Amino acid sequence: MLADILSPSMPAAGKHLPKFDSACAAIKRVSVAHALDLSGNVVFQLGADRAPLMERSRNFSASSFLVAFATSIAALYFAKPVLVPLSLSILLAFLLTPSVKRLEALRLGRILSVILVLVVSFSAIGGVGWIVANQLIDVINQLPNYTNNIHKKLESFHSPHQGSLAQVTDSVQELTKELSATSQNPPAAAVPRWPAEMQKEKPVLSPPSGDRPLKVELVEAPPSALQSLKNLLGPLLASISAAGTVVFFTVVILIKREDLRNRLLRLLGKRQLNTATEAFDDATRRVSRYLRMQFIVNALFGSLMTIGLYFIGVPNALLWGVLAGLLRFVPYIGPIIGGSLPFILALAVFESWVQPILCLSLFLVIELTVAYVVEPWLYGAHTGISSLAILVAAVFWTALWGPAGLVLSTPVTVCLVVLGSYAPQLEFLYVLLGDEPVLLAEAQFYQRLLAMDQLEARTIIESFLKDRPLVELYDSVMIPALSMAEEERHKGALDEARENFLIQSINEFVAELAEPAAQQPAASELSVDPPSIRSNGPVEPRGEVRVLCIPANDRADESTAAMLAQLLETAGYVTVPIPVPTSPTQVLEGFTLREGDIVCISALPPFALLNARSLSKRLRAGFPKLRIVVGLWNFSGGGTKAEERLEAAFAVEVVTSLAQAIERIQTRVESIPRPWTSPVCVPGDEAGT
Repeated sequence: MLADILSPSMPAAGKHLPKFDSACAAIKRVSVAHALDLSGNVVFQLGADRAPLMERSRNFSASSFLVAFATSIAALYFAKPVLVPLSLSILLAFLLTPSVKRLEALRLGRILSVILVLVVSFSAIGGVGWIVANQLIDVINQLPNYTNNIHKKLESFHSPHQGSLAQVTDSVQELTKELSATSQNPPAAAVPRWPAEMQKEKPVLSPPSGDRPLKVELVEAPPSALQSLKNLLGPLLASISAAGTVVFFTVVILIKREDLRNRLLRLLGKRQLNTATEAFDDATRRVSRYLRMQFIVNALFGSLMTIGLYFIGVPNALLWGVLAGLLRFVPYIGPIIGGSLPFILALAVFESWVQPILCLSLFLVIELTVAYVVEPWLYGAHTGISSLAILVAAVFWTALWGPAGLVLSTPVTVCLVVLGSYAPQLEFLYVLLGDEPVLLAEAQFYQRLLAMDQLEARTIIESFLKDRPLVELYDSVMIPALSMAEEERHKGALDEARENFLIQSINEFVAELAEPAAQQPAASELSVDPPSIRSNGPVEPRGEVRVLCIPANDRADESTAAMLAQLLETAGYVTVPIPVPTSPTQVLEGFTLREGDIVCISALPPFALLNARSLSKRLRAGFPKLRIVVGLWNFSGGGTKAEERLEAAFAVEVVTSLAQAIERIQTRVESIPRPWTSPVCVPGDEAGT
């Protein structure tokens, strides 16, 4: 209908004029622009009116996320009286569940097993707490006896009165006193004496004594007996109430753990049972292992501190050892406080500096050994949280829940990381908080070259080559980086300066990596193990076979051809790297090919198949008997069917990795009859073609 309206050949165009106006108005209203695709069909694309809608949609989603985040933080803060005891109860349940299961295996029953485990656990905690409390009271009672010793320690820090530094300090103090006295009593302003008749002396009147302000002091009335009892028992009852809530929650969780698990699974839905089960198992494994290992490590730390402080002679060594072990559950600041307390006590108790220095040395030795030797060995599979995430989580949960949040920060963050790893909507938690690399080696290498940071790119190469061969570096890191660069270049997103830097840097790395293969003493320069390079092919010399490595199109293809040539030379083959031809017709110009020669075409995406097909067609037309291997490096565009069509069309062998290319060339060489005596074809010679 629209074509009929717009047609100028209509005789009765006037009657269609209203329709034409309405159509134009509709087109203008929705801002539709039409274009033709390759097949000639009309493709409609929404125009100006669509963009504001999309922008408003994005703004709405961002606002919704911020509102949801703020609401969650507010809920966590205001629900603190319930969530903190519940979280502590869940941690205790993680610790006590293995013991309960062992008792249940002895057929003691669920309730009896829970009661026995709780009684034994809290009895042990109460006994240790009683001993520690008695020792703490003893320390408080002995503090007045250490006053003189503390005063002597402080006096030892003061400089002598006759020293030059002391004289300078006294002079500065006297000058400061004089300046302050001058500012408090300013001189009287000079009274002008001219004209004399306008000046009159006025006597200075002092305020009467009755007008002077009186000092008022507010004195609170002494508290009554009931108020004193409330002040004494209030904090104690609050602590007992919180502890009772934790114990009650723990008992319920231990008795009804399967029922609670099933209810959570029901909330997630039947379709998510597999994912939810894996997430629960992963979180349970990580948190349980973390708590068990933390308990073992901190108990070991406290025992060693107690033994060491006892032999040093610090009073109440058990008290400081237990406090040091308990404070290690608090990340970062806990170990520092636990090590500082016995050091401060040693300063107060002993007149000499030997014992305080021994206490500090004992703490440093044990803490460094436990943190950097024992914990990595015992933890094995770590919690999966990065160090920065642990620090940020400690600050966040402490600000939200206080000291209890500092203790709960690591287990709660572990659960968030596990949740982010299994829930696609919360993947940002896994990326931000997890410790696994979010960028693969090839992406890191490419990004550092885009940033023109050759030093860090070299570091990535060194780290990769510590336990992997050179051919894997080329196949897994350098060639994928070149592929990404080629895709960005063809899209117009890669500027010329960065492209030149990237190609030049990769060529330099390839040249440097060739030195250890040619000269074995230089193998340590880039952490390359020469035997690992030679493991990809035969090591005996094969000088009678030549492999011509030809780039399909541009400099990136030339770099991959250089990598292949280097690996083949290391394997014992004679290689001839061919530069990028100035014209497609000049390929192999000036070379005399023999019957045993092999040509390997190097091509990178995104136009690898097109360039390789064009060059294979030209070579096969000029040299019908030539053995051709086509390397479609990092190619995944057409699948196996595209490779099979290329092989069938031009009698070539298609490979997608350097390791596969070396294996195919080795197979080709072994199938060639020997010796070769005469050339088969000469480029440019009509008889050879």
